[in-house]
Amino acid sequence: MQTAADAGDAAALLAAVPAGRRVALVDPRFVGHVHALRLGLTDPRFAAATVPGALTAQPEARGALLRALRRTTAAVGAGAPVVAPDTDPAPEDRTVPGRIAVALEAEGTAVKRPELGSLTATVPTDAGARAAAESARDEVDDEAVRLRSAVKAHDGFFTTFAISPYSRYIARWCARRGLTPNQVTTASLITALVAAGAAATGTRGGYIAAGILLLVSFVLDCTDGQLARYSLQYSTMGAWLDATFDRAKEYAYYAGLAIGAVRGGDDVWVLALGAMVLQACRHVVDFSFNEANHDAVANTSPTAALSDKLDSVGWTVWARRMIVLPIGERWAMIAVLTALTTPRIVFYALLIGCSLAACYTTAGRLLRSLTRRASRTDRAAQALADLADSGPLAQGVAAVAPGLRGAFTAPAVALLGTLVMIGGALLLPYGSWLTVAAAAVYVVLSGLAVARPLKGALDWLVPPFFRAAEYVTILVLAARSDAPHAVPAAFGLISAVAYHHYDTVYRIRGGTGAPPHWLVRTIGGHEGRTTLVAVLAAVLTHASGFTTALTALAVAVALVVLVESIRFWVSSSAPAVHDEGELA
Repeated sequence: MQTAADAGDAAALLAAVPAGRRVALVDPRFVGHVHALRLGLTDPRFAAATVPGALTAQPEARGALLRALRRTTAAVGAGAPVVAPDTDPAPEDRTVPGRIAVALEAEGTAVKRPELGSLTATVPTDAGARAAAESARDEVDDEAVRLRSAVKAHDGFFTTFAISPYSRYIARWCARRGLTPNQVTTASLITALVAAGAAATGTRGGYIAAGILLLVSFVLDCTDGQLARYSLQYSTMGAWLDATFDRAKEYAYYAGLAIGAVRGGDDVWVLALGAMVLQACRHVVDFSFNEANHDAVANTSPTAALSDKLDSVGWTVWARRMIVLPIGERWAMIAVLTALTTPRIVFYALLIGCSLAACYTTAGRLLRSLTRRASRTDRAAQALADLADSGPLAQGVAAVAPGLRGAFTAPAVALLGTLVMIGGALLLPYGSWLTVAAAAVYVVLSGLAVARPLKGALDWLVPPFFRAAEYVTILVLAARSDAPHAVPAAFGLISAVAYHHYDTVYRIRGGTGAPPHWLVRTIGGHEGRTTLVAVLAAVLTHASGFTTALTALAVAVALVVLVESIRFWVSSSAPAVHDEGELA
């Protein structure tokens, strides 16, 4: 830290700092909490950020900072206003860091101004103001605010009342020992995998240990995000790990339960795969609806107004958060039932609970979509097209199709194709070429569904319909085959494909767009993979051929998507995607 004599000296000192380092300017008169400065000066997610009396810039904003500082110095020296003459700048914009922040924004550089809540950050201009600021600072416990802010603002009932009251202190313990969120995330994954291994033993002791370890894994899962918010250690890699490991932990645990059940003489692989398919389809409904509506114009409806009104009644908020069976409630249910009952009961409870939750959330979203008068943006339409995961076959049909008109045409056609595909797999004789014909119809209908931009009120349903068609078809064909271990092989294939779909979601959320087109073409798109599995079921009718083919396809898809995904998240400059903590 160096002290500048004046603004010109500050410019010289900043210019001497190596180009790859973050720099910060703090007014020497600053009075406030250390955590206020921490929020403004150490968050790695923003190129530039400011709080009253302080400003920071990452390497990519260093050039703009120096230019703004020089202009500000010249303007102040000449007596010219830094802000427009007809504006009354806020007090924080009258300090040198504040003036520079305004100049940065005028140049086009976004400057983050974090919410400080009860924290104090100010630059007093006289002794009375300084005394008042110091008094306000001393009245608020800086560390208590920091701990409270580490907890996610909107979480489930179980997480809020059974985990967060103590996990935040675990996060602080980790921070003081130099542990990173990524290390805690990895520890959570390892713990969940050990839990899956314990469940795979098929013994009562193993099930009890599995339930306990699953809860420990969830505590660590909460801790990693709280540690990131407590210490402001956000990273691209952390966003990727946090986004993908939750799914990997849960689905690996399903597999462990299924293996344990088989060892106990009860084959529940179909139930395990059904639970994974249902959960993955629930997630894509969430993702698709949110991407379609987060930037919609005139995004209002009577249903949304009713929901906002219910939020004013405290108990309804918690009831509605529990009804959707979020990860905290879901994992707690799984852990308790694993320890006390059997894997079959665990999966029955999952299927029933998640089905009810899916009906509740989807019904609410349908009502909102039908009653709102929203205009979809081009970005939303592109996000839905990317989530659809259309491969060369569907894209070929879309390229020559005229495009069907009508407000609800796209989801209706996608639903028809899904029913044709699943119905063919379920009702036609196993191994029949008629199932392949159904897949051909599905390809055509899939292309027609995406032939026009997905801007209709219910077009967000198109990606979930495609996910259901692909996943359920693979599940049904594997379950109906006589090939040994076909369902576990199908579990592996759907896991690999689901990873690709989750990866697509988090890339879109990070603002970097979907995976490259070559990747989607290489793994065939949803319609290509579905057709291929139907062909394999018709061709490979001998005992183990279908299982071998599913396994090979799973390995091929996993290798392609994982290698490209790891390359992207490790080497890209994609922004971190983290949930914010509670307002201080």
